[in-house]
Order: sequence, then C-alpha cells, then structure tokens
Amino acid sequence: MTETAAPDGEGPDPEAFAAAVAEDWNASYAALDWQLDCGIDEVIGEAPVNRYEVVIEKPARAAQSETPARVQNARNAAGQNAAPQTYDPSPEPQIDPVAVASAIAASAATLEALETAIRGFDLCDLKRGARNTVFADGNPKARVLILGEAPGREEDIEGRPFVGEAGRLLDRMFGAIGLTRQSPDPAASFYITNVMPWRPEGNRDPSPAEIAMLRPFVERHIALADPDVIVVMGNTPLIALTGNRGILRARGTWTTALEKPLLPMTHPAYLLRTPAAKREAWADLLALRAFLDKA
Repeated sequence: MTETAAPDGEGPDPEAFAAAVAEDWNASYAALDWQLDCGIDEVIGEAPVNRYEVVIEKPARAAQSETPARVQNARNAAGQNAAPQTYDPSPEPQIDPVAVASAIAASAATLEALETAIRGFDLCDLKRGARNTVFADGNPKARVLILGEAPGREEDIEGRPFVGEAGRLLDRMFGAIGLTRQSPDPAASFYITNVMPWRPEGNRDPSPAEIAMLRPFVERHIALADPDVIVVMGNTPLIALTGNRGILRARGTWTTALEKPLLPMTHPAYLLRTPAAKREAWADLLALRAFLDKA
C-alpha cells in the first residue's frame, strides 16, 4: 500500500490513510501500530470531560397505579381485565389455643365426648411425641377425683394414669382409707385423671403455656364427673386449679376450686424419693376420710 504524505509533511495523510485501511486489512494493523507509536492507548472524545460534573439521568419510574405491560398482556391473553390484586403485608391472624380448647371443651356433653375431643386436639406439641392419650381411670361416679400432673413412661405406654411404681403406691395409700379405683360403689372408689393427657419429653414439668392450654379440658372434666372433693397431687394440678405453686407449703390445707372442696397432697413419686414425707401424706389421707365421713 502506497502512503500519501500529510500536508505538513510529518506523517501520512489521515483521509488517504483511512481510505487505504478500508481497502486492505494489512493497513488496519499498520494503523494500530502507528497509533501505538504515537502514544494512543485509549479512545477519547474531541474535548476533555470532567467526570465529577457528569450527571447520570435515571429513567423515570412508572406510576404506582400503572400496570406493567407484561402483566397486562398476560391478563389480556387470559381474558382477564380485573384490577390487579394488592399484597397485604399484615401477618396472618394467630390461633389462640386456649380459646380453641375452651370452645371444644364446652361442646362436650359427656365424658366420652370429652375424651374424643381431647384425642382430636392437635394444638399441643406434646401430643406429637406421646404414644398414647391418657384420659382417665377409675369410677367416674366416685365422690373423690384425684388430679395428677402428667403421664410418665409407663402411663404413656399403657394409656392409663398412675400405673407405674407411683401408681401402685397411690393405690395402697387410698386403699388404706377404703377407696379403690376398681370399686363400682361411688362411696368406696376414686376417679383419677391428669392435667396433661400427654407425656412431656424427658418427664419435664409442663410449661405455664401448656397448663393454660389444657386447663379448659380439666375444668370440663371435673364439671362432668362432678365429684364431692378434689385431691390435687403435685405442683402442676395445684397451679392449674388455684394459680399457686408450692405443694409442700399447700399440702394438707383445705381450699376451694371450681366451687368444690380441694385438698392438696404431695405426689406419690415425691414420697418414693422422700419416705419421711409419708407421715404427712397419711395425715392428709385421714383428713380426707374424715371429710367424706362427715359429708
């Protein structure tokens, strides 16, 4: 390719050089080499630019009420011209388990219906880890209703309250004052249930929320059984019916709950761990026997 001199004689004529580049690809390499030789290493404009003064214009945002074209096209394709639905950020209403339990318990007209209702109650997490629902045992027409805490391992397996070692001690205790769970005579029997129908994992104490959740079932259970006296054994039933805790302070002191006489006693499991407390438990049993004889 023949180079054409520039008017000043210091290099090739730019116009002629550009025309030559267009005709010969070898000239492209020559042009790049020439620009590099001149110190040109980036593409710039004819005039300098102050980057600190550059204003970048952002595209205007569409109006809030304007429907995006792709959404409108989709609606038109489906034949839907209804207004777009707005997203409601408010949280979903929370279920009140106590209110649900209260409504379900109130609707039970018999003990059998109450048992069915408890077995169908799914808002307590304890139910998921339990093998069985432990409802009650004994004579439901008995004058004495014993309210325990929660099922243990053996109770969870068998599905009846107080069947383990503590249950056998309880049978001997009440048998000493002429009461058994097997007797058909209401005056010679007792009826027994728990605050919690499901075993807490690791035999832990039920939480206040769990006690409050299942209290409506306990109240309805007592109302349907309609005993002459309630015996609470342990802190959990004491809390459920009176709102107080401290069974060692409360034991042996008569009070009322649900408009019925109530006698707090220590749990048989505590008596197995603390044999010295059996004398106080015997005094409580004698007080219960005296109450029944007088009534």
